[in-house]
Amino acid sequence: MTVHPEKLQHLIDRAMGQEPVRVAVVDAAQSVVLETLRDATRAGIAEPRLIGDPEATLRLCRALDWTPDPDWFIAARSDAEAAAIGVKLVRSGDAGLLMKGNIHTDILMRTVLDGATGLRLPDRRCSHVFVVDIPGHDRLIGITDAAINITPDLAAKGEICQNAVDLFHMLGVAEPRVAVLSAVETVTASIASTLDAACLTLMGRRGQITGAHIDGPLAFDNAISQRAAAEKGILSDVAGQADILLVPDLVSGNILAKALEYLGGAVAAGVALGLSAPVVLTSRADPAPARMASLAIAALMLRHSKVQKMPRPSAETSVAAAPQHNPACCAPGLTANQAKLA
Repeated sequence: MTVHPEKLQHLIDRAMGQEPVRVAVVDAAQSVVLETLRDATRAGIAEPRLIGDPEATLRLCRALDWTPDPDWFIAARSDAEAAAIGVKLVRSGDAGLLMKGNIHTDILMRTVLDGATGLRLPDRRCSHVFVVDIPGHDRLIGITDAAINITPDLAAKGEICQNAVDLFHMLGVAEPRVAVLSAVETVTASIASTLDAACLTLMGRRGQITGAHIDGPLAFDNAISQRAAAEKGILSDVAGQADILLVPDLVSGNILAKALEYLGGAVAAGVALGLSAPVVLTSRADPAPARMASLAIAALMLRHSKVQKMPRPSAETSVAAAPQHNPACCAPGLTANQAKLA
């Protein structure tokens, strides 16, 4: 499959213009992971710490004509131990960000979301964004949340939305347009996602979600195509020109992102947001261009967080309401009880 990373390439170029970041790579022994790290190291983006089986990792590195510094290898006997080591490196400041290697998302995120020893922030929801570069489309598209929050409620969707908006501000989009997706563009009592979409639109207008134009419900065609929006008579400052697609649930978002990638030739960079450090969170099947773009975005996030030392004013918190526990919104593989303890 031919990939077209032109628009994401701009972000890679930006990351190359700053100091390399130290990256804790969890279960690094995978050729495509090491290919990405080799190129990122040579480009001056990253200085990796390769966690896992040192011998297997070194064999793969040699096959890629790359000889990392011996001090970069850190032994781990299992995926769970590798995840714990990676998180500990980030928490101690010995690494600036975390990168998923050849490890299942649920194992990694169980460690990341641990309330005592992970990277969770007490006043923030962790969420995921795919930043998708689609051939022939005029802009990068954010799809959220397609990897962490399974069935988010309204409060969770507000926080997920704010996380994505904040990311797009960092990427250079001053006021991103957020399309809240459903199957139809009208509020329909029997389709719960349309009710959430209407509420989120109002929350945006009243300042509960800040820094974006938000509209919904919108079907996918109306969110992306100005022709489709015009044919249906939709008057909106978001329809046909969305920057961010807020999906109803993890399943629909995951299918959408992977359909664009595998059928549309898109490159989908994936990062986790709302944590104390950026986390590169891609599929184990993703190609090197997607991983490089993900790493570049995470490096830019880290640099931005260091520059923006002052906390956001209280008026700009993710959702202007008391935090609401949602046991259905947790990393894949976590039970509701595990989520409460995380």
